[in-house]
Amino acid sequence: MFAYINVLKLSIIALFLVFNSPVKAADAEDPTAAVMHHIGDAHQFQIFGDIYLPLPCIAYSKDGFFFSLSSAFEYDAATHMSKNAINGYVISHDVLKRLVDDEGNSPQGIKNLSAGHGGEHSHEGHDHSHDGHDHAHDNHDHGHKEKAEKGAHGETVVLDGKHYKLESASALQGVTSWFDFSITKNVFAMFLSMILLIVIFSSVSSAYKKRSGKAPKGLQSFFEVIIVFMRDEVIKPAIGHKWEKFFPYLMTTFFFILFANILGLIPFFPGSANVTGNLGVTIILAVFTFIVTNINGNGHYWRHVFAMPGVPKAILILLTPIEIVGLFIKPVTLLIRLFANITAGHIIILSLVSLIFVFSKGGESIGGAFGGGAIAVPFVFAMNFLELFVAFLQAFIFTLLSSIYIGSAVEEHHHEHEHEGAHH
Repeated sequence: MFAYINVLKLSIIALFLVFNSPVKAADAEDPTAAVMHHIGDAHQFQIFGDIYLPLPCIAYSKDGFFFSLSSAFEYDAATHMSKNAINGYVISHDVLKRLVDDEGNSPQGIKNLSAGHGGEHSHEGHDHSHDGHDHAHDNHDHGHKEKAEKGAHGETVVLDGKHYKLESASALQGVTSWFDFSITKNVFAMFLSMILLIVIFSSVSSAYKKRSGKAPKGLQSFFEVIIVFMRDEVIKPAIGHKWEKFFPYLMTTFFFILFANILGLIPFFPGSANVTGNLGVTIILAVFTFIVTNINGNGHYWRHVFAMPGVPKAILILLTPIEIVGLFIKPVTLLIRLFANITAGHIIILSLVSLIFVFSKGGESIGGAFGGGAIAVPFVFAMNFLELFVAFLQAFIFTLLSSIYIGSAVEEHHHEHEHEGAHH
């Protein structure tokens, strides 16, 4: 009896995961593109099925601030671009972009792009004559022209007979004519993680004050084990006697990464956002560790970087540049490790779910759907459990390595002075 109940529970959960999965039957034609699309950021949050929560689109350009909900854009799933432009802004492939002409100006008001969005499809100027060419050569040339036009898809639009480029927001890769401050799915999830941190640890702090000297209970007892372990087994041994100064930063980083990772594993709202699988997030986290480490670096730390004691000057010519490069390699390893592990987990889970739609040929084959489900569902459950472990592990590793880097920067080395005195 209990076996039947367990099978029923697993079946219900499996059906829920499939029907609420971001991978849909329409994605069966190109599952790779679908998976990569779904692990990216977006301007709306899937609630259930085709029901979405619109998020605020906020931008700034020379025309001033722009505010709108993403639902105001009529998104066309076939072209992956909105059918309308609002004050010069469109959503293309789930990214807010701005229409600009050669002078950097954008069309104002609400404009319909259905006639020309996604690139100009006119064939004017193409020579379709067959003079001097056989039929096969014409077909080959036409194929090249179609590919070129498809490659330009989404890069330019024609509006009221005028060409506009689709310009991305200013980023690390380069500054453009506008800045994007939108509350995307990842930003929403980061705010949610922050709110959870504040609410939960305010409650834990209050419990410590009210129950001073008493045994912990509830949330206090759950988080105390984690906090004490990180304090006594990770942070104090890695940093030494100055650990208290860096403890708040390190524990905040640990729990932010942990909460964001766990929220990303929840396949329904308000979960599923790939926060730490976003390079922008992991870069900032790594930069924080880089700044904290190097601002607090003592004289011994910087001597080892620029002029390592006891090393001949001729060797320092080679060694010093390597040590300087090493300062930047450390945060790069932090951000890549976190980004790659979390992103890989999301890709594997979504790829397994997509097998159901691939085997069913987009819903045409019931047998294929059951076959794909028989393969996918057990592995999806296994991967979710593994990813739950990885969520803790990656938060732990990031905090551990950050503690080690900070510890190497603040560590005092008295034995070197004693060693020098012994030589004298």
